[in-house]
Amino acid sequence: MGKTEIRPFGWRDKLGYAMGDMGCGFSFQLVSTFMQLFYLQYIGIKATDYAAIILISKAFDAVNDVVIGNLVDTKRLGKKSKYMPWIIAGALILVVFNVMLFAPITSFPYAAKYAWCLIAYCLWSIAYTMVNVPYGSLHSVITSDPQERVSLSTFRSIGAALPAIVIMVILPPIVYNKVKNPVTGIEEEFLKGETLLPVALVMSIVAFATLWGTTKLVKERVQREEAGENKTGLNAFFSAFKSFFTNRAMMGATIASVASVALFNSTMALNNMVFQYFFVDTSKVGIAMVGSYAPMIVFMALLGKLTSKFGKKKVIVTCMLIGAISGVISLFVPMTADMSGMLLYIVCLMGLNVGNAVFQISVWAIVADCIEVSYRKTGKSEEGSLYALYSFFRKLAQGIGQAVVSIGLVAIGFVEGENAVQAADFGDKVKNLYFIVLAAGSLIAFLSMAFIYNIGKKEEDELAKKPVTNVAE
Repeated sequence: MGKTEIRPFGWRDKLGYAMGDMGCGFSFQLVSTFMQLFYLQYIGIKATDYAAIILISKAFDAVNDVVIGNLVDTKRLGKKSKYMPWIIAGALILVVFNVMLFAPITSFPYAAKYAWCLIAYCLWSIAYTMVNVPYGSLHSVITSDPQERVSLSTFRSIGAALPAIVIMVILPPIVYNKVKNPVTGIEEEFLKGETLLPVALVMSIVAFATLWGTTKLVKERVQREEAGENKTGLNAFFSAFKSFFTNRAMMGATIASVASVALFNSTMALNNMVFQYFFVDTSKVGIAMVGSYAPMIVFMALLGKLTSKFGKKKVIVTCMLIGAISGVISLFVPMTADMSGMLLYIVCLMGLNVGNAVFQISVWAIVADCIEVSYRKTGKSEEGSLYALYSFFRKLAQGIGQAVVSIGLVAIGFVEGENAVQAADFGDKVKNLYFIVLAAGSLIAFLSMAFIYNIGKKEEDELAKKPVTNVAE
């Protein structure tokens, strides 16, 4: 029986792939935005203990990610697809552990709270990896065309942005409560931790529905022939490890991603605290989304043309430098805790987010290119394992980012616990801490993409000239 023709790459693939990151985002964004606040302000975990929990759980991910990546490469759960059954199985398990993570365990002894947080976060990480590794690996087999990969990456960014907007705009009025500070007499906003359990349940159900949509809309087109037998166990780990760390482009992209995730994506708790303690109005925290996403919206429309003309590397490097310079300037801009101050704060965030927005839109196309380069160099079909290693460093970056935030909060005098009273100048300090963290992220990403990442416009054109053959199922 002959091969049947597969439909051409098109809007169904773009929409389906966007829905996948939307599903991942409803879980990831909730955890990255509110988990730290939940355990510090509501459950009562000490900031230094929380930092240790995050670092321990990310060390656990070193094993978890590689094991699941190899399983995705070598163990098919279904006959038709290498990736889709893994996505569905992981999405079901993610519902359970997403809810577990936000259980209101305030009556537990302190040691039990610590253990619960650590275990729940490790289990959540396993479930999230089961979804995210096959979903991320899917990018490189939907199409082999570099510009079509950019469009997929753009739509993935759109999918990632929607949960963030929902969480930053809709949730604050639900999860915060105003209480008068007994020292200053000023109304401050405190987290209503008990509301996060039902929120987590709803978000988890929506996440499963959108991930299911991905499996129905996206088509796998690229088949890679394995040069030699698939390796398993330790052999697979060392093979993927060698491929990953001898791929200079992958190293550059990974270091830039670590900076982006650790010092941008994983520090949204600081943005919440700026509105909680500096502007004293979390109902307007969604306004900050303008600063975070306005550059992304602009570049979503322009990025395809810019990267086609100049290449992804040159565009990212230029914009990251703009972000780093903007961050330094923001530290010296006088800002008041009123509406005019909020507008100035947004302007500063817009400058800071220029580079990160461009990187976040194009990073998945970059990773797909790096995997393509690895395959052409080694002849090994290691998409799952390579993406798992990349994913591990991104998740390690989440831990680093939350640890940086926790240590930074200790340094500026943050007081843990429900309804805890902060010093009068805490709001100004947390605002400056946020600007410093974002500027550092831009600078590190700029240096990595400028001096380590080595797939420029010329190399992208070569990938386009010699694509892997698309096949029908």
